[in-house]
Formats: sequence, structure tokens, C-alpha cells
Amino acid sequence: MKIRTKLLLYFAAVIVLVVLMFFVREQSVQRLMDLRDESTDYNFLLNEITDVTDQTYQSLQIYVHEPIEENVTYYREDKQELKELQQRFEERTQMTIDRKNYIHLLSSFLELADQTVEGVKQDHIEQYSRHLSEANDTATYIHEKTLELINQDLTAYQKLISLEDQKVKHTKNMSTTIFISIMLASILFALWFSNSITRPIDRLTHAAKELSAGNYSGEDVETSQRNELWILTHTFNEMKHSIRQSVKEVKEKARLSQLVKEMELRSLQNQINPHFLFNTLNTISKTAYIEDAERTSHLISSVSRLLRYNIGSLDRETYIKDEVDIVNEYFFIQQTRFGDRVTFHQQVDEDCLYTPIPCLTLQPIVENAFMHGIEEMSEGAEITLNITQDQRNVWIEIRDNGVGMEQDTLNRLMNERSDGTSEATERKGHSTGIGIRNVIDRLELFDKQSNVTIQSTVGQGTTVLIRLRKERDHGESDVGR
Repeated sequence: MKIRTKLLLYFAAVIVLVVLMFFVREQSVQRLMDLRDESTDYNFLLNEITDVTDQTYQSLQIYVHEPIEENVTYYREDKQELKELQQRFEERTQMTIDRKNYIHLLSSFLELADQTVEGVKQDHIEQYSRHLSEANDTATYIHEKTLELINQDLTAYQKLISLEDQKVKHTKNMSTTIFISIMLASILFALWFSNSITRPIDRLTHAAKELSAGNYSGEDVETSQRNELWILTHTFNEMKHSIRQSVKEVKEKARLSQLVKEMELRSLQNQINPHFLFNTLNTISKTAYIEDAERTSHLISSVSRLLRYNIGSLDRETYIKDEVDIVNEYFFIQQTRFGDRVTFHQQVDEDCLYTPIPCLTLQPIVENAFMHGIEEMSEGAEITLNITQDQRNVWIEIRDNGVGMEQDTLNRLMNERSDGTSEATERKGHSTGIGIRNVIDRLELFDKQSNVTIQSTVGQGTTVLIRLRKERDHGESDVGR
């Protein structure tokens, strides 16, 4: 970590702690203010309810003594205001038994007031006198209940204020602790930070003195932290290594020169001219033909063509016809080895023969059919090559009736390295050295829409199905052509 980054992180941490400390303190203060405002609003609301109750009762009395339309209008306005205050009380307070009783008292008062008005309208003196008296008693109860609720709220408020005061004191203590911790951490950080800078500089100074004295064999300067000093130390060590290497250059060049000459001699000894090999095989083939050994001549010719095809460039232009021909040559050689133990069937649509395909696509698959499928069978082995087409695709199927493979074996075969060797074993005794994975990769480069699927059942055989498009998109890779 860079020195600048360390400093920035440290100051950022200090700022965060300070902001957090002030935030907690501000939250505590704000909580106290909220509690105070909440209690004040609640008490104001109760007082307002009491005042409006008295006002409503007075309007009711005026209407009883002088039952005119104007007085009943005043009563209804006061009554509506009291209902609104009652609704506000229900919405803004948490319901307890005392508060529910208080709301019931308000509802009873309003109900008795309405009954009094009805008695006045019906000129039923006894009814409205009784209801007016009960409304007066209820208003008195509302007064008393209001004082009781205010007293309960003030008592609860005092308890909450006491708890919040304790929290504020705790917050202050915590803030003091954080402040002291920041100071101690700053001192420790300053000591650690200064040591992390001065110690590597001291080591570099000592190593530079040793280097100036001609001592190039000293140990490298080490630093545990990856910062600007680490880069400087690493550069110094590299410089020392370069100087040490320069001292050995003359001897090393002489030794490398001798080694190169030896390698060139060995390379010349191991070189074989492919054309000389093919010409020699052709000469042997003609000699065998002259001596009436036609099968031997055919076998040598097949080997020659197989080697020439396999040694050629993988990027050359190739068609399905070329691949089918070389598979036939390969199978002829294998049939000479296996005899009647193996039979080769092929059904090829001639309209597909000049479809482009990557070089060495079919032969490695047929080789795998021999190696993994039928090589251990004593009789009845069959390999089938079918090439068909539809409107858009060419389908190539290579099927054997060999021992088949379990899923784990199939996975290992699909994951063969591009050099033709699997994770566990080397492939020996086959001509191409190309694995199935390599074939699939080259087909994908040749045509991204191509597809290879492998199905295998233990004891029943393996089927490889290749799908090639007849026409590829313009601009696709021409690998294998």
C-alpha cells in the first residue's frame, strides 16, 4: 500500500470517528427535543379539548335558554370542533385504557348534548333538563380526566427525560473515550509510520555502501510493505543483480557459445528429409509391386500417403473428400493389422464431398474409435462412417460398437490437451497425436456454428456426430482451409 494511501485512510478513519461521535451526540439531543415537543403537543391538545368542551357546553346552555336558529348554529360549530379534536387525539396518541375511557367520555358528552337539543326541539322539559345535567357532569369528568392524563404524561415524561439524560451522559463518556483513543492511535500510528519509512532507508544506505565497496554478493534488501520504498528497494536489488550479472557475462557467453554449437550438431544429426523418406517408401512400394507383393505395395503406399497428409500444414485447403480418402488409407493399414477382427462401413453422400472442413478432423476421431473402442475386441468390431446432408447442414457420423465409455472417461477424453495427451496418460501408437478436444477447437475456429456431440454407452459403443453448415457467414475464420 502506498504511503499516501495510508495517510489518506488514517485521516479518513479519524474524520469518520469524529463525525460519528458528533452524530451520536446530536441524535441524543434531538431525541430529547422530540420528547419535549411530543409531550408539549399532547398537553396542549388535552387543554384545547377541555376548553372546547366548556365552550360547547356553554353554547348548549345558551340554546336551552334561548332556542333560536342562531344559537343552535353556534352549538353545532363548537360540537364539530370538539369532534375534530377528538379525532386528532385518537390519531396522535397511543391507545391505553385511560385514553380509551377519555374518548368514551367525549363521545358520551356529545351524545348527551345532542339528546338535550332534541329535547328542546320537542319541548320536553324533563328530558332536556336531565340530559343537560348529565352533560354538565360529563364535562366535569372530562376536566378531571384531562388533569389526570396530563399528570400521567408529565410523570412518564420525567422518567423518559431521566433515561435520556443517562444516555446523554453515556454518549459524552463514549465521546471522551473515542477522543482519547484517537489521540493514542495517532501517537502509535506516528511511531509505526516513521519506523516503516526510516528502517528501509537505513537498510538501503548500508547496502549502497557495501555495493560502492565492491561487495556484490550481499543479501538483498527486504521490506515487508509494498509501497514507494518497496519499489525503490526492489529497483536497488535489481540493479545489484544486473551488476553481478555483468561481471559474469564473458564466461557465460563463452559457455553458451559452446553449448549452442553442440545443440546445432545434435540438431543436424537428428534431421531427416521428409522427401527422401517419401521417395524411399515409393521405391520400396514399386519394388514390392514388381516382386508381385501387391498387398505389401499397397500398404507401403498407404503409409506414405498417410505420412505425407499428416506432416502437411494444418492450414491448407481441405475438403471432406480428402478426409474420407485419408481415413480409407488409415483403415486399410489398421485392417492389415487387425485382419477380420474389424469391419469398416461407410455411406457417403457424394454431394457433400467438396464441403470445406479443417484438415485432420476425421482421422483423429477414427483413431480414438480404434484406441478407446475396438482395440481390445477379439472379433466382430465395426466402425461406421456416414456422411449425409439436409438443406443447411452436412452431418458426419462416426460410430463404433466397442466397449463404450463411462461419463468420467468421456469427460477426460473431451478435456484432452491440444498436444494430444490426456491429464493422466500419453497417447502412444497412433499417427496424428491430435486429441478430440483439439478437433473440436479447430472446428469452432473454422465455423462458430459447427457442433460436435459424443454419445457413449458402456458395452454398446460410441457415436461422434459433427454438424457443419454448408454456407458459413462472410468474414468467419478460415482455419483448416
